[in-house]
Amino acid sequence: MTTSAAANSPLGSLYVVATPIGNLDDISARALTILRSVALIAAEDTRHSARLMQHFGIGTPLAACHEHNERDQGGRFLARLLAGDDVALISDAGTPLISDPGYHLVRQARAAGVAVVPVPGACALIAALSAAGLPSDRFIFEGFLPAKAAGRRARLEQVKEEPRTLIFYEAPHRILECLQDMQSVFGDERPALLARELTKTFETLKGMPLAELAAWVAADSNQQRGECVVLVAGWQAPEGEEAVSAEAMRVLNLLLAEMPLKRAAALAAEITGVRKNLLYQVALEQQRDV
Repeated sequence: MTTSAAANSPLGSLYVVATPIGNLDDISARALTILRSVALIAAEDTRHSARLMQHFGIGTPLAACHEHNERDQGGRFLARLLAGDDVALISDAGTPLISDPGYHLVRQARAAGVAVVPVPGACALIAALSAAGLPSDRFIFEGFLPAKAAGRRARLEQVKEEPRTLIFYEAPHRILECLQDMQSVFGDERPALLARELTKTFETLKGMPLAELAAWVAADSNQQRGECVVLVAGWQAPEGEEAVSAEAMRVLNLLLAEMPLKRAAALAAEITGVRKNLLYQVALEQQRDV
């Protein structure tokens, strides 16, 4: 199995092969052909992938390539590639490297001049985005949030005013805490969607404001099981006085403590890019409310 880029190379090719995230019918004919023809399959969990190979009658040898051994074992796979053998890289489900191992092996292969060939297919974040009804022209994938509450909230604060659609992966035992923290940081009314067990028997896609979504998950323990993707609508600047971002307000208030209002508004405008007149009006409103 060769591509035009690798046809004249004495080196093997590394195929990055997407596998199903649930429904086995989602595997592509091309993926099956490659998995049958390569010399070796580098798999995140050989026991898990052995069941997939057995289902499709694929007898290609499997070798472990997971987060704990990838740096050490990468040389083993690279040696096979340099010797002319083709190798396929797969994860337990979906597209390798998307919150899964494989980055180090791909980097090593490219550095050695080995052709790295993507074989596209299932990917949970793209599947969820395609059905979410949230803006999909611009989005940001944050992967898994920190497991501890303080770290999780800190990361959420960093993207609080991100205008692109936000996409997260989350473990089922943390999904409720995650949604509650999102509600606290992003606000009750921010639109969101929980995509759970995609392509599987109990697939669920539920979209509603964060406060309602957190309450819905809290009331149904079945929604706290399985693989979870959470999508949150990007931040939209309110109109009028509230259109000033939290960072611009922080700068403005620091300057107001040191200088007259007019000068503070002018300097804050230079620093933040927010219109001077808007900052001046916001400062006036603050003084009236004191």
